[in-house]
Amino acid sequence: MKTIFVTGCAGLLGNHYSRFLLNKGYRVIGIDNLFGGYLDYTPNHEKFSFHHLSLDEDHERLKDLFKKHKPYAVYHFAAYAAEGLSPFVRRFNYQNNIISSVNVINNCVEFDCKLIFTSTMAVYGCSVPPFTEDLTPTPCDPYGIAKYAVEMDIKQAGVQFGLRYNIIRPHNVLGIYQNIWDKYRNVIGIFIRRTLDREPILVYGDGEQTRAFSDIDYYMEPFYQLIDGHDEEIFNIGADKHWSLNEVAEIVRKTGEKYGYSNTIEHAEARLEVKDAYCNHDKAKNFLSFKDETNLDSLVDKMFNWAKDQPKRELKTMNYEINKGIYSYWR
Repeated sequence: MKTIFVTGCAGLLGNHYSRFLLNKGYRVIGIDNLFGGYLDYTPNHEKFSFHHLSLDEDHERLKDLFKKHKPYAVYHFAAYAAEGLSPFVRRFNYQNNIISSVNVINNCVEFDCKLIFTSTMAVYGCSVPPFTEDLTPTPCDPYGIAKYAVEMDIKQAGVQFGLRYNIIRPHNVLGIYQNIWDKYRNVIGIFIRRTLDREPILVYGDGEQTRAFSDIDYYMEPFYQLIDGHDEEIFNIGADKHWSLNEVAEIVRKTGEKYGYSNTIEHAEARLEVKDAYCNHDKAKNFLSFKDETNLDSLVDKMFNWAKDQPKRELKTMNYEINKGIYSYWR
């Protein structure tokens, strides 16, 4: 029975993929510091073992886990993916995303196991969409910069040490077991949470920013194909159809109305962000049999129906390292 490590196992990608692996018969070692996820989101399964540790600080404990379990592969999902917030928490961003990843990379090299790393569409920055994997990354926020730095470090480890790896660039993934109590990330989750709290849906700027939102269910099989194949390849994975945030806000508003939550949509000051961001997925379709069938209306309905029955959780806030220029809705 092969053992797979899943970092960020309490987050959206991690908890869904852990369940997928368990159903395939693998033993899963889940690692999370519970900064952005919840323990009750992790699988309750005899072949799942949870370890509460911080990848950036607990590197000796991480090494002990590698020594003990000798994983066949590591899916490194752990990250705090808040692009807009990252300029105001630069030290935290680089510690959380770069140092944590370096500790994972070191152990994958030392113990000769494959690394599947989830990067981000943010590495493409202000390139013209749809983004393709052959574009030279030009990230324009500290989160994207951190992820691209990790990508480069992984490639260097591949050249020098023969590290087997894949890099995945997902974007705007949605599903149940998502943290909707974080006011800095997961825009549809934020819209749903505000609707449940009977607060206006808040759209930053004019709302004409475009994004593609993808159903987590369609990520599982492509992820799985990377365990034993396609080494050193980079793949975009996500939805093909893109939407304006105004359109998305209206979908959430109508869904809330269906469940008895009447709401309004309001606009707040614009933040510094890429206006249009979505990807081309032909490579994943050709090599990983990826097929996106995301239906955003039904996906939002599924998430809303799940979210309204969740316990009331404390809204996440951050200690800003830079207060200059902080947006009014984050003060």
